[in-house]
Amino acid sequence: MTEETREVEEMTAEGEGEENDQERRIGELEATLAQLQQQMAEREQEVEGEVSALKQQLSVAAAKYRGLLLANAPEVPQELVRGETPEEVDVSFAAAREMVEKVRRQLEAQAQSERVPTGAPARTPPDFGALSPQEKIAYALAQQQG
Repeated sequence: MTEETREVEEMTAEGEGEENDQERRIGELEATLAQLQQQMAEREQEVEGEVSALKQQLSVAAAKYRGLLLANAPEVPQELVRGETPEEVDVSFAAAREMVEKVRRQLEAQAQSERVPTGAPARTPPDFGALSPQEKIAYALAQQQG
């Protein structure tokens, strides 16, 4: 029996050794996981900072682009052109330019309809048919004197 007891003891010792190895391995993996999670959190903060900086740069670039567009098109009101990105500024500028053109066409059409021909009207002799005989005599005397 001693041989059987020895075998059982050896198997028990091996089982305990394997459990210890597994526990040690689990501990190592948990430590590695915690370290990786910390690195990931640090990297996320770095990325957030970079994204914030890039957004700021994009905003500055869009403002400069807006300024250039408005400098080359003084007829477009500044208040109508907005946007945080160059694409938004382009869309807003196109809409503003379209509105300016529409107003210009309407004003030109209105001015055309109210247009008075230039120059003096054609000279025509006065119509004496509607005047009374006294008015005709007064008119003739005024023409002779003046």
